[in-house]
Amino acid sequence: MASLRAAELIRLARRARENAVAPYSRFRVGAALEAASGTIYGGCNVENATYGLTVCAERVALWKALSEGERDFRGLAVVTDAAPPATPCGACRQLLWEFCGDLELILANLDGREEHCRLSALFPAPFDRSTLPER
Repeated sequence: MASLRAAELIRLARRARENAVAPYSRFRVGAALEAASGTIYGGCNVENATYGLTVCAERVALWKALSEGERDFRGLAVVTDAAPPATPCGACRQLLWEFCGDLELILANLDGREEHCRLSALFPAPFDRSTLPER
């Protein structure tokens, strides 16, 4: 991923992180998902007292993009204050795989550390359409 593009996705993910609603975990996450159209969709985590209804930043960005008709994606930046930078959770990996395929990921933190990988490196044996029987 070109460094200018990566820098912009990280900047937008950092900005999205500022809107996180994380009163329970205090773990604020921001995401920026770039569609093939060039539009970038931001998302932040939103927690709920029941925890089970909490939604991750990556899924918020994905839902926003899908609800606007996007179906093809280039890359995703995720920003946290964790060291090393945090990866998407299992639920996010599943949904990102299903809707985005082997997406380019940028994992970054507030100290300026960033790691680049493909989703397949984090999710080597996904459950997807190929797993389901033919109908």
